Amino acid sequence: MSSDTLDRLKSPALKGQKLALTPALGIALLAWGGLVALMVFWPDKPVGFATPRFVGETHRLFALFSALLTVAVLLGLVVQWRWLFSPLQRAARWLVALAVLIAIWETVTAKLALLPAPFFAPPRALVEAYATDWYRLGDSVLNSLRLLALGFIFGSISGFVTGVAIGWSRGLGYWVHPILRFLGPVPSTALLPLSLYFFPSSFSAAIFLIALATWFPVTVLTWSGVSSVDSRYYDVARTLGASNVFLILRVAVPASLPHVFVGLFMGLGASFSVLVAAEMMGVKSGLGWYLQWAQGWAAYANMYGALIVMALLFSSLITLLFAVRDRVLAWQQSAVKW
Repeated sequence: MSSDTLDRLKSPALKGQKLALTPALGIALLAWGGLVALMVFWPDKPVGFATPRFVGETHRLFALFSALLTVAVLLGLVVQWRWLFSPLQRAARWLVALAVLIAIWETVTAKLALLPAPFFAPPRALVEAYATDWYRLGDSVLNSLRLLALGFIFGSISGFVTGVAIGWSRGLGYWVHPILRFLGPVPSTALLPLSLYFFPSSFSAAIFLIALATWFPVTVLTWSGVSSVDSRYYDVARTLGASNVFLILRVAVPASLPHVFVGLFMGLGASFSVLVAAEMMGVKSGLGWYLQWAQGWAAYANMYGALIVMALLFSSLITLLFAVRDRVLAWQQSAVKW
């Protein structure tokens, strides 16, 4: 929760208002209760010869979530905990949509078997995949995080240094600009065969490709930020006796940080795609490798489970970068419009 949200929740106007159950939140509670009833009381349609596994565990899992949601709403209303109730109130429509989508998913797969198995698995198959293959999936997540962290850090640092250098020095920019125009539009995955030849292992080749995918947007946006700094800032600093090092570190870099973070967001998004492609083609562990392994064994539930983990992981990293951006640029809130 951001500082602005906390300030709004603590404002005197809101403190005097009593919390009440909104229609959207009430519909969300009914939707999740209906979803649990649909799962429990509507029998599954038999498919194949094997008895479905983890049916009861799936029902208990969704019932637990529905109960916790109800308890959280009631606690927020009875105790008037705005910090607990307000996020649920804002997410009410998404909670309704999620319950409806899961209900449709459960109906067309487990209840009516309208979609062919095993290509389309019911929710219980995802629970089974997580319960039985959590170690391999967790190991893949850790390896992907390690690979992504190394590539993104190397690419961000090199891109930042390159962008500051060419934004400050026209002479250096004369030599680097053609390289940016030549290498920038080329997808990093297209260089996978060359990287596998020049680097000693597929892991180091994947780090290079992720770093290259991160380097280009960070370089371009940092260069743009440094070049667009108002020249009057430099003039004022020079009149006070500032050196070139001071101008770069204390004037150019802080003023260009909004552009730098845009480049970091773009580089992080590009690194996700390169990470999955590199793991599919060369690395022996990771989420990309896990997707290819699950597809090869026709374990489509495991594949969907990995996709969900991947989406949650990458979304969490983006959210973390937003939090860092808000903290670092707290003094430049007027310059940050997104």
